[in-house]
Amino acid sequence: MITYRELAQLSNDERRLLMRRAETDIRSLLPVVQEVVDQVRACGDEALVSFARRWDCAEFDASLLRASDEDFVAAREAVSDEVIAAIEAAHDNIRKFHRKQVPEEMWFSELQPGVMAGEMVTPIASVGLYVPRGKGAFPSVMLMLATPARVAAVPRVVVVTPPAPDGRADPGTLVAAQICGIDEVFVVGGSQAIAALAFGTEMVPRVDKVVGPGNQYVSAAKRLLYGDIDVGLPAGPSEAVILCDEGADPRLAALDLLVEAEHGPDSAALLVTHSRSVADGVLEVLPGLIDELPAWRREFVARVLSGYGGILLTQSLDDSIAFVNDYAPEHLELLTDEPFVTLNRIQNAGEILLGPLTPIPLANYCLGLNAILPTGGFARSFSSVSVHDFLKRSGVAYLSREGYERLQGVAITLADYEDFPAHALALRRRNEIFSHE
Repeated sequence: MITYRELAQLSNDERRLLMRRAETDIRSLLPVVQEVVDQVRACGDEALVSFARRWDCAEFDASLLRASDEDFVAAREAVSDEVIAAIEAAHDNIRKFHRKQVPEEMWFSELQPGVMAGEMVTPIASVGLYVPRGKGAFPSVMLMLATPARVAAVPRVVVVTPPAPDGRADPGTLVAAQICGIDEVFVVGGSQAIAALAFGTEMVPRVDKVVGPGNQYVSAAKRLLYGDIDVGLPAGPSEAVILCDEGADPRLAALDLLVEAEHGPDSAALLVTHSRSVADGVLEVLPGLIDELPAWRREFVARVLSGYGGILLTQSLDDSIAFVNDYAPEHLELLTDEPFVTLNRIQNAGEILLGPLTPIPLANYCLGLNAILPTGGFARSFSSVSVHDFLKRSGVAYLSREGYERLQGVAITLADYEDFPAHALALRRRNEIFSHE
């Protein structure tokens, strides 16, 4: 059953539930995830192996925790030349896009005579990348994370990714890592992987920051470990809004509605339109398209489109746009007659794709944009993963004698007002020292 809602008819509670989507479930997981985090902190690799045996592979042992050189060689042999060529082509576009983001290493500006201020940009020393696997293999996520990290020149890049049923990393993911120049890949997933990066274990190094999307358990671990490690942007279950006006082709809208819905049952995929004919057309063609999917993906799509997703009918394009800005989707596709005009009215979205020839799958894989995006409404204040996620800025300043003399009186006055006598003393005594030079 595909949920068909009319925005004007929703109660406040129904609207709040629609807006909050799967992120609401995280709080109920916190006690369970806290136990996992505590075990990893106390027992290190032993805990990682125990959790892998319980949830991933019964024969898992410590020798499988880090992908070996032999694993990388075997991955190359296991992945077809066609897939390797596709990974390389995607990597090329993603790298070109992210190179455009690299800021100046340092800038300096004279604010007034003798007063110089600027910034120095340096890479974060160590970063962990979380590449999920649970409902599929994601070499594309490896590309989206490792490419900007490498462009930013992070000295140490560590990857964690859940094991397949045989206890090893996905071959395509290892090939993508190798293409990006990454050789530290640890075969561990879930909340235990985030804890390992936060605390360090015998094998997994502690890092300064972790970046990457994950399921609700990963999101819960990030929430618990905020303060122990920089957890990066909130990237949880996938979500998309397909925004249509009356000129949209229902067949295209329906196709693109399935894209994020097939990620998993906790995803969200919404068609938002003021056109009843478009909404009805999408509703008509969706069942046939869903039937073309494999059974396990059909199940995901069915749960999404009857839950956090479906069709939302508004009363006008203005209402649709207002809803989108309030919802702040991860992916936003504009199937409107004039998408560039609509674009000017969009305020909150992780990415915005314009027109029927720019569908979500191309952006997810090879267009060049980063597909690791804020979810759960956090697009109101967060941006997509970029080179900037792997860099930090340090303020830099220099004062000449003239500049110092221009500013010291201002600072003394403010220090006296705020009752910081040491601040004022450092300047008053400095003036005495300078006067005897």
